[in-house]
Amino acid sequence: MKYLKLHDDKCVGCMNCVATCSRMYFKEENPAKSRIQVLGLGAGKFHLVACDQECRKCVAECPTQAITVNSQGVVMINKGLCVGCLACVAVCPIEAMRFFPGDSTPFKCIACGSCVKTCPKEALEIAEKEDSPASRFPFEVAEAARKQEASK
Repeated sequence: MKYLKLHDDKCVGCMNCVATCSRMYFKEENPAKSRIQVLGLGAGKFHLVACDQECRKCVAECPTQAITVNSQGVVMINKGLCVGCLACVAVCPIEAMRFFPGDSTPFKCIACGSCVKTCPKEALEIAEKEDSPASRFPFEVAEAARKQEASK
């Protein structure tokens, strides 16, 4: 599974990644429209937030199945199927699924690597990790669990 590996200990808060991401996908430099977030913790410490591609609660939660997992293990949103209910935003435990008021669909990191190229401290990298069958198909797993619970 392809994902954006985050190294908080290397981040200096320069925000290059945030600016690059918003320019790449929204054609404007706006931190609120970045798929990666840099949170200041004080004392020169920062916390990076981006979808880990592994949790996949959003996939199971989407009522229209607009959120799927591609062949590289990356969680993707089909804008044509998304109804903008924001259930995915509500269920995301790390707030990596984002929504900007006025836009019709949520957005998240898709591990494209654009931010990696602009980080002067190598706090970001595109990495691979093993994908478990349960996380690979969370919608089917969640649906099976619901059916089992309903039959009790």
